[in-house]
Amino acid sequence: MRLLFLFALLALTVAAVLYGVRSGMIHVPPDWNPWAQLDVNAEPNFLTRYKLDRLSQSSEQCQQVLATTGIKYERLDNRVTGPACGFFNAVRVDRTSSGVGKPFSLSCRAAVSLALWERHVLDPAAQRHFGQKVATLEHFGSYSCRNVYGRATATRSQHATAEALDLAGFVLEGGQRIRVLKDWEEDENGAFLKEIRTGACRFFDGVLSPDYNAAHRDHFHFDRGPYRVCR
Repeated sequence: MRLLFLFALLALTVAAVLYGVRSGMIHVPPDWNPWAQLDVNAEPNFLTRYKLDRLSQSSEQCQQVLATTGIKYERLDNRVTGPACGFFNAVRVDRTSSGVGKPFSLSCRAAVSLALWERHVLDPAAQRHFGQKVATLEHFGSYSCRNVYGRATATRSQHATAEALDLAGFVLEGGQRIRVLKDWEEDENGAFLKEIRTGACRFFDGVLSPDYNAAHRDHFHFDRGPYRVCR
């Protein structure tokens, strides 16, 4: 009976603390407050993924976060473009922290994931390996109303709802071009590519590379859900 009382007291204490944090009565630094808005520039911690996933539940909160990322974009109207195809809370990305060439469409949450990856994975890795920033992302596009691998009997691709982006390579500020197809097995360039592939798994749900299958020998596929895979 005494043990049951102690458990009940502990549960009440935890509930009171959580209520205090959520209501603001108990001050907790935003980085460690699960109810605080995601800060893309803050050093990621174990709550980052939770805050990122929360953006899927609130279109306006996602847009508020995206507005702080430095990505240049325009909001897209929600629309259906075909069976199980279309946009919801999506944007047209004109530029990230790097140039992107042709603009592409992404869901808001995927665009926030991209910003997190660039800020905390891509840019630091480029500085470590090459001593310079990435000037341009080379991509194969994002939105496409199609099935996985274009197969008639497959399920819809994450590209069909603007939840995915395919990246083929990167151009550094000094002009050096690094391509997934050409450089995956190279020493320095390959190490850079593998590092940024693995780092993407912190912020995206699906991360596919040449290690996954031959269909991805020339690009990275980054997507937001519904399955977690990192290879």
